[in-house]
Amino acid sequence: MTTHNKINPLGPGYEGVTGKDLRFRDVFRDTLRAEMNRDQDVFLMGEDISGGFDRDTKEPLDAWGGPFAATKGLVQEFGPERIRDAPISEAGFVGAAVGAALTGLRPVVDLMYFDFVTVAYDQLLSNAAKSRYMFGGQTRVPMTLFARSGAGTGHAAQHSESFYSMLAHIPGLKVVVPSDPYSVKGLLAAAIRDDDPVFLVNDKKLINLTGFVPDEDYVIELGKGRYMQRGDDVTLVGMSYTSIVCEQAAAQLADAGIKADVIDMMSLSPFDEDILLESVQKTNNVVIVDEDTPRASMASEFAAVIADKAFDYLDAPVKRVTGPHSPVPYNKGLENAFMPQPEDVVGTVRNMLGRD
Repeated sequence: MTTHNKINPLGPGYEGVTGKDLRFRDVFRDTLRAEMNRDQDVFLMGEDISGGFDRDTKEPLDAWGGPFAATKGLVQEFGPERIRDAPISEAGFVGAAVGAALTGLRPVVDLMYFDFVTVAYDQLLSNAAKSRYMFGGQTRVPMTLFARSGAGTGHAAQHSESFYSMLAHIPGLKVVVPSDPYSVKGLLAAAIRDDDPVFLVNDKKLINLTGFVPDEDYVIELGKGRYMQRGDDVTLVGMSYTSIVCEQAAAQLADAGIKADVIDMMSLSPFDEDILLESVQKTNNVVIVDEDTPRASMASEFAAVIADKAFDYLDAPVKRVTGPHSPVPYNKGLENAFMPQPEDVVGTVRNMLGRD
């Protein structure tokens, strides 16, 4: 047991909170467990999350808890009725989850890799996101979906995308992007308890990240961003793993005497316009860092809001540091070049401020 003596990045008032340094993947699994114990209507569905039954003992097998071990051990605790292994048909089991949610259950769906969203896009767009609207508010769809995004782990073009903007584009579907163990606990709990469909995107590069997590039960309000660091010279805006990139860039900039506000946009739909505008009105300069490709991206959307509502405060054009308009390469050197790096952010800021 340790005591947290720093102000929590979500805001003041967390000094002295007890907690532990925990790994992202373990916090994710523990939060699933806690929410399943909290509410008997919560159940989990996905590929390879349980492995049937032992032939001799008839005990359920957990099949390593999926390829990312996110559900390891849960089938032994909750049984195959609540940890339901699904066939390789994302359209089928996402559709089944929508039906379960409409009848009062709270399904949590493991889509494995984020790229597989496209296989179930009709179920998300036409069923999950629109049912409450089309039935005049008489129904609700309390389902949570999660998957792993991001380049940098050698999973090649069909398993490495970060196009969460495709989900944020859908009215009625909420999208959240944790960036550390603290935020994944609060966002996952909030998503499962929410009465609308929520998609939680985990970047693969975060899975083994360790960070402080309070012992207490808490949720993070969907739709809010947070300051990770405060400064007066430039605003760095990140989401998911690029919030880590922004923090690393801010440390390098500090060595050059440039102080940055670092904003972590934990929620992409809805998203926190107020925190963006508040920071830009103070710093007058902004760089948005997004691993997605640049066309119709979250970086483009944030830039549009800032240009529309804080134009008179800007000393320079809004700059974006994103992946190129290209599939994610498999070659390690090319993959690293594809992803925004702290040095890319630093170079953009220095050029913006005339510090080259």
